Amino acid sequence: MKTLIMSANYAAARACVSARVEVVAAYPITPATTVPEQVAWLNEEGIYKGEFIRVESEHSAMFACIGASSTGARAFTATSSNGLLLMDEALHWAAAARLPIVLANINRSVSPSWNIHVTHDDSMSKRDTGWIQFYVASVDEFYHTVIQAFRLAEDERVLMPVMVNADGFVLSHTLSTFDYLEPEEVDKFLPPYKPPHWVMDPDNPVSHGNIVFPEFYQEFRYKMHEGNKNALMVYDEIEREYKKLFGKYFGGPIDCYKCEDAEVIFTSQGTVGSEAKDAIDELREEGYKVGNARIRMVRPFPVEKVRELASKVKAFASFDRSVSYGFGGPVANDIRASLYHTEHRPMVKSYIGGLGGRDITVTDIKEIILDTVKAVESGELGPEETWHDLR
Repeated sequence: MKTLIMSANYAAARACVSARVEVVAAYPITPATTVPEQVAWLNEEGIYKGEFIRVESEHSAMFACIGASSTGARAFTATSSNGLLLMDEALHWAAAARLPIVLANINRSVSPSWNIHVTHDDSMSKRDTGWIQFYVASVDEFYHTVIQAFRLAEDERVLMPVMVNADGFVLSHTLSTFDYLEPEEVDKFLPPYKPPHWVMDPDNPVSHGNIVFPEFYQEFRYKMHEGNKNALMVYDEIEREYKKLFGKYFGGPIDCYKCEDAEVIFTSQGTVGSEAKDAIDELREEGYKVGNARIRMVRPFPVEKVRELASKVKAFASFDRSVSYGFGGPVANDIRASLYHTEHRPMVKSYIGGLGGRDITVTDIKEIILDTVKAVESGELGPEETWHDLR
């Protein structure tokens, strides 16, 4: 292991080297462009030894990965925003075909009106494709989660593709340290991919993806659902092993900070969850019993972990950097749904902000948490969601 200083995008490209990815297919889109750009450079320098396929669109990129994975190759791609949306048909195909592809999505606003800064709407709109979804808070976490994602996706109990999301520009275009692992080190954790059931092979022709009539279609979807749910248990095993081998642990599906005695917990996804730790420290010094729960895994949703946290608190201040239009914050509503059958149901206050890259500061996070504290004291929930810092 050695420490390097790079952007999250360059670190993701290095993860392809470490994980011995056999096929990368990609089409450039800001702010994800430098992921395939770096893979191409590594390929020409002989550092990345797999195949790099230059395609004509993001739709083609995902279907190239589908073709590669269908032959038993380890496959990866990267995209952002409208590029992810263009992949939509292929995202459903990859999940339904149970192909362990890993996708690095650099979160960015969707047009129009648009810019090239972070919003989580692109990936949140794909929660029901079947893809497992992670949201990371640092360059180091991005690099290691991509490696872990291959192990998770390829586990026979899961066999589902994985999307690892990183905030555009906040991580993709800023430099930070990460601990790089040589491929020989990663081999101890991630063996070569061996498809458990079938591969497309001209010497052994098989039919895959044909029409399934109503008698059996539902069974296929049930298996996808079970594989997704199994990911929570399997990822716990993976992280424990990863920590033992490399000393890296990012908190499991939910990274909790000072939640043990908290009465109000702030939840979020991505880099805001890292900033929130400073807000929690300051509020603790001011006498407030508050904690921070950074939700790393949004699909499958960590229902039991949320319920465990809920059993000890009075309220959640749930921050979303995305919108389920007409229904509010998507993760806030996932938290509410998770608590429906529990005896103790704390208040869940929903906050939406930081859209299009608008800065969310420690002061903003403190204001959100204190607003929830006041709601607890008054017993009044207020609006279904609060749009933070509307001009």
